[in-house]
Amino acid sequence: MARGKTKSKERVSVGNHFTDYDIYLFKQGLHTRLFDKLGAHLAEIDGVKGTYFAVWAPNAARVSVIGDFNDWSADVQPLQARHDESGIWEGFAPGVAQGSLYKYRIVSRDGGYEVDKADPFAFYCEKPPRTGSVVWDLSNDWRDGQWLQTRQRTDTLNAPWSIYEVHLGSWQRVPEEDNRSLSYRELAERLTAYVHEMGFSHVEFMPVTEHPFYGSWGYQTTGYFAPTARYGTPQDFMLLVDELHRNGIGVVLDWVPSHFPADEHGLAYFDGTHLFEHADPKQGFHPEWNSSIFNYGRNEVRSILASSAVFWLDKYHVDGLRVDAVASMLYLDYGRKAGEWIPNRFGGRENIDAIEFLRALNGACYEQAPGIQTIAEESTAWPMVSRPNYVGGLGFGMKWNMGWMHDVLSYFANDPVYRKYHHDQLTFSIWYAFQENFVLPLSHDEVVYGKGSLIGKMPGDEWQKFANLRLLLGYMYGHPGKKLLFMGAELAQWREWNHERSLDWHLLGEEKHNGVKRWLQDLNHFYRKQPALYERDFQTDGFEWVEVHDWEQSTLAFLRKGNTATERVLVVCNFTPISRHNYRVGVPQAGMWQEALNSDATLYGGSGHGNLGGLASVPVPSHGHYHSLSLTLPPLGIVFFTYSGEEEST
Repeated sequence: MARGKTKSKERVSVGNHFTDYDIYLFKQGLHTRLFDKLGAHLAEIDGVKGTYFAVWAPNAARVSVIGDFNDWSADVQPLQARHDESGIWEGFAPGVAQGSLYKYRIVSRDGGYEVDKADPFAFYCEKPPRTGSVVWDLSNDWRDGQWLQTRQRTDTLNAPWSIYEVHLGSWQRVPEEDNRSLSYRELAERLTAYVHEMGFSHVEFMPVTEHPFYGSWGYQTTGYFAPTARYGTPQDFMLLVDELHRNGIGVVLDWVPSHFPADEHGLAYFDGTHLFEHADPKQGFHPEWNSSIFNYGRNEVRSILASSAVFWLDKYHVDGLRVDAVASMLYLDYGRKAGEWIPNRFGGRENIDAIEFLRALNGACYEQAPGIQTIAEESTAWPMVSRPNYVGGLGFGMKWNMGWMHDVLSYFANDPVYRKYHHDQLTFSIWYAFQENFVLPLSHDEVVYGKGSLIGKMPGDEWQKFANLRLLLGYMYGHPGKKLLFMGAELAQWREWNHERSLDWHLLGEEKHNGVKRWLQDLNHFYRKQPALYERDFQTDGFEWVEVHDWEQSTLAFLRKGNTATERVLVVCNFTPISRHNYRVGVPQAGMWQEALNSDATLYGGSGHGNLGGLASVPVPSHGHYHSLSLTLPPLGIVFFTYSGEEEST
């Protein structure tokens, strides 16, 4: 039947779309590919083309598909409830084609609740503020086969990760076109070229899952299987991922299984019951975010969330998921006062259902997409977050190091004259640096809500602010752990981030701002060429303090080590604005040590203090080594030395 108003009310049999095994896995919480079953799928039955619909609504007395193909009438296309107690309603709508708009009209069993819901499994949605779902096929001509093959063979934990965190709607805008955001296709060209130029190994997108309120930055998700329509179609987003891959850049998605908004068209109170969330607000409502909390003890919910994670890895070829707000999932009393939460069955505050879910989720992700990583944003001291399930861990590949971030920003906020009294804020992180597989984050959270920009946090006059920022970035790249930096820091942007406007790209017309960009660019390229800076990020023998006790002069020196004896990088930092001459540092090997990077170089806007490109060691014992270097430490500077392997000059 042609697309348009449908007159037939005939219920069409849909055959064996669901197998008994599908239903078993769904009800056991073990199904991880429900996107192949639930939702809207173009189909042909007995030679008739149309769309097959399936939705989970166990408390419904009646479910109908309403859309632009039947004048949004609930009387035209009713769905049938399956007879296997799965709670799934299904049906085939002849003539419903690609691009058709639809929702589900749900009437609850008690008859007192009737609502139009967007499809939780929709692959595409109307552009907000409209809330309809769109019938869409995800076929795509991918060209990133080589990337995926290489990823599968790569030990990604021991590979370089320098991640550029991006909010798609505000990275760049088009002021002459009413300040609109770039589309996925425009980003595929511009963002890919920029990230490639800057030398980042990965991008991390703040949530692209469909969300009704732009100001939530995507963290209040309604469409767990749809990239937001604000910037284009699903295939447009695929093109962005494809282009990044073809230019050697990995893609991480921010993914939010911790909470969801209460918008009427979304998941909340879906079928007249608290289907996805707990009914008791002490368990099902998040007071900090004014949103609903998933019921991780319900098997079907676990299947749906795990399927969403696998969906992005499978259908969109993404290389990692950064799982948001893991701490809020682990603790029943997170953000709550005494008496506002319900203890677990043992009387504790740990969310046992969420723990089991996270372990199963990570297992499913690594099984179905070899070479990917899951990354936890977890802000507490919960043990073994990034350790495998079989040793009692949560099974994540990596974890954000929030402690390092807080300590280092607190340290840098001090005027250099007082920094010697806070030396432990720099050194403490090494005590626990290898307990987890850490990512060092300087993320969007640090440049919003009045916190100011990164350079705005730096003390001193303008010259010191820029020198401090270069030192901070250099220290992050020297410190063990993968790296993450939010967009705009490379511009030394004065204003804190605003999602309604573009980054301040005009600042690159000023040499001091361009110097920070060039510094970060060189840091990235140097980092990716030096195995010592990433191969043993998560191993204690990949790091060695050289000078850790010189708090009086606020200096640090340490070695980063690769898998061979010649893979060594010496990192020396001076956190004061005073140049230090004849500063002796022990080295493990005699010979020439090249000054590979110096944050005080005039190229980056510095004063030009340094070591003339390198120097030879001398047989003067220091710091437990038989040979040493006599260095010039630039003011508020960091220098990286590599061992050349040449014989010592005479």
